[in-house]
Amino acid sequence: RHGAVKNEDTFKTSPFHLDLWFYFTLQNWVLDFGRPIAMIILPLEWFPLNKPSAGDYFHMAYNVITPFLLLKLIERSPKTLPRSMVYVSIIMFVMGASIHLVGDSVNHRLIFSGYQHHLSVRENPIIKNLKPETLIDSFELLYYYDEYLGHSMWYIPFFLILFIYFTGCFTPVEEESRMPVAALLLMGPSSLYYWYLVTEGQIFILYIFTFFAMMALVMHQKRKGLVLDSNGLFLFYSFIITLVLIALWVVWLWNDKILRKKYPGVIYIPEPWAFYTLHMNNLHAAKESL
Repeated sequence: RHGAVKNEDTFKTSPFHLDLWFYFTLQNWVLDFGRPIAMIILPLEWFPLNKPSAGDYFHMAYNVITPFLLLKLIERSPKTLPRSMVYVSIIMFVMGASIHLVGDSVNHRLIFSGYQHHLSVRENPIIKNLKPETLIDSFELLYYYDEYLGHSMWYIPFFLILFIYFTGCFTPVEEESRMPVAALLLMGPSSLYYWYLVTEGQIFILYIFTFFAMMALVMHQKRKGLVLDSNGLFLFYSFIITLVLIALWVVWLWNDKILRKKYPGVIYIPEPWAFYTLHMNNLHAAKESL
């Protein structure tokens, strides 16, 4: 039966998945974090504003490669995990990432027309003067698909799959609860990417609940005499470092009045791209003057 844990695989251990974690980290940095950078750096004449940008092609590759890596990660779990939930999560992930592809493509292309991510849709100079005014509603709908619906359908399944995998990362063998040097080297880039994912995606609540669930599971399994294996430690410590990076980011921008206005809620976590368009917009000005 799918989802049943077999007795014979209860105490199996799994070596550190250096290849998978390396591919995850590499493609996350190149295809996700790198896609808006590629769009800005590459000459505009190569990718006209009415055509997909280089970043869009990066996003398309991400939407194909990431689900494949997630499935491979689940396959390597020492336990039999709930396959039906995994498959539904993968389907939702692809749908959400594809919705985000469209919304994010248009929103990032608007940067070249003067759109400022640190302002709301209606406060942007290039938006608030549109006629008829109903066009503004269309841009707000686009923003909703990009920042809310797309992010939710993308990130909730992503973190759910990571947590499902994490539930199988326990072993009664203390010697298995060690990370190789390669894992320590990958932890920094991996944690930094999760920081970007949480802050840019505005998914701190989802991230912190996942982290708390991991902590609760670790304490529960510890009472049974089980400890995290090397893969579980890698994931758990990466989340801890991510939390530290988020805290440092918030402290650094705590007194930024403009960003405070855009993020007025109790949880104040500015997006890196909002910070970029607010404080580092000289690159865009230089491109517009060419």
